[in-house]
Amino acid sequence: MPTDSSPPVPQQWSPPVRYRSDEEDSGRWIGFPHRAGDIVISTRSKSGTTWTQMICALLIFQEPQLPAPLADLSPWLDWLLIPQDQVYGRLADQPHRRFIKTHTPLDGLPLHADVTYLVVARHPLDMAVSLYHQGANLNRHRIRELTGGTGSDDRPQPKPEPRPRPRPDLAHWLRQWIASDAAPADALDSLPGVVHHLADAWTRRATQPNVVLLHYQDLLDDLAGQMRGLAERLRIAVPDDRWPGLVEAATFATMRVGAERLAPDPAGVMVDRRAFFRSGRSGGGRSLLTDDEYARYLHRVAELAARQLPDPADVDDLLTWLHRAV
Repeated sequence: MPTDSSPPVPQQWSPPVRYRSDEEDSGRWIGFPHRAGDIVISTRSKSGTTWTQMICALLIFQEPQLPAPLADLSPWLDWLLIPQDQVYGRLADQPHRRFIKTHTPLDGLPLHADVTYLVVARHPLDMAVSLYHQGANLNRHRIRELTGGTGSDDRPQPKPEPRPRPRPDLAHWLRQWIASDAAPADALDSLPGVVHHLADAWTRRATQPNVVLLHYQDLLDDLAGQMRGLAERLRIAVPDDRWPGLVEAATFATMRVGAERLAPDPAGVMVDRRAFFRSGRSGGGRSLLTDDEYARYLHRVAELAARQLPDPADVDDLLTWLHRAV
């Protein structure tokens, strides 16, 4: 089994930002004993996280059938629904090259030169539509049971059960999502949070070769080529005769069939695991907006990117890369 890793590279160091919510705490990364060769998959929600985890699993194990559920092989380290000592223990016991999930931006992680960081992007409108549908697929009562009442140091205390409110229709919700000016630290899955996550990685990629950016649309357009390219970046050698089976196992259709073992649901908080793999297509977000609304979206996202990228050329390059699906 390939276990070699990228050579050390110069790294920029700064104190990590701590991102916290009722369900996540990036503070779990502080003090986590990393290994040379670790792979950290850093994404916004519904941007290709599970897909990238599956690709990494296939490259590492080089068999279409994984030896364990994907969430066991690639734990979500900062998710409060699983106790920290359990996550640490599971990762410590893994003999294979580790690939760890997080939704924390890179500025919230202790960065190591001998670790590869995969940051995955998706057109923000498509990510938002998928996020909306996923919200209806979560058992909120079960989540509240798991995130409160234990008295542990890294879990929030229980709060009164909120009264359910009717959800707005998708198009109305999407327009609100675009207009939101929430601080990224308070709402990482907001549009400002998405842009912050990606702009931060964009600025690092030129000087930190262990930061690798992937795009959901590229995986849709050329899955085999993207898998081969990632294997090269991770310095994993794959025999030619294994590629067809590995690529087929990473297709959306195959993963949806295997949802019981592949959906990120180790705590049992999803209503329907197959519904997690809902569509896998691009363009759904754009179709919900008029031309004027889409123009306002483009202005908004450019404004957010300019807050982090002082060079207008970098803003243009990032947004051209990000919006390639429309």
